[in-house]
Amino acid sequence: MIDVRPFNTLGGANHGWLNAKHHFSFANYYDPARMSWGRLRVWNDDEIAAQTGFPPHPHADMEIITYVRTGAITHEDSMGNRGRTGAGDVQVMSAGTGVRHSEFNLENEMTTLFQIWIETDKPGAKPDWGMKPFPKSDRTGKFQVLASGDPSDEALTINADARVLGATLKAGESLTYSLAEGRRAYLVPAVGAVAVNGVSLNARDGAAIKDEAEITITARDDAELVMVDSL
Repeated sequence: MIDVRPFNTLGGANHGWLNAKHHFSFANYYDPARMSWGRLRVWNDDEIAAQTGFPPHPHADMEIITYVRTGAITHEDSMGNRGRTGAGDVQVMSAGTGVRHSEFNLENEMTTLFQIWIETDKPGAKPDWGMKPFPKSDRTGKFQVLASGDPSDEALTINADARVLGATLKAGESLTYSLAEGRRAYLVPAVGAVAVNGVSLNARDGAAIKDEAEITITARDDAELVMVDSL
């Protein structure tokens, strides 16, 4: 089953400094049919104007992954962490018992990103933050694990039985991913149009996938893919 959520049907709001689209119910957008996809709770598609951002605010018991598409985001938190995450790279925050953080676009250009929230498997854990560069050349024609609850994946660590994956494909190329029984995937092309098991998907559309043992993705344009595999 592949349920396509076209970009132009997503909820959201334009706040001037922030133009946000929500794949799932979030803030003032509520759709009872789109509350979550298994343990995946939030997938926000954000455009953040230059020299603006999110002032300090709290989180608890959530795994928060930020995939920067263009520009950069600068993070600062109550644990004393500060870091800049650039285009193609990823940061994760395990909110655990509670943390306050800010996210600012300190660049002189718009920053675009996906922010992904996954329900934690370890409520009450010690909060943590990390970031890592992921050269796109390392994921050409294949999925690379960007964040995972499995230490053997050698990716950024999250406290959830989930993987966040990224790939790039040239037009006409395909890749195949095996989805274990009982798991779900949510796929968004950051760039480019693709076909997922023959189902068409445009840039920034979402595809909610389950009961598909294999997912074959064929790029119709040069494409950049982000996907979550979770329960």
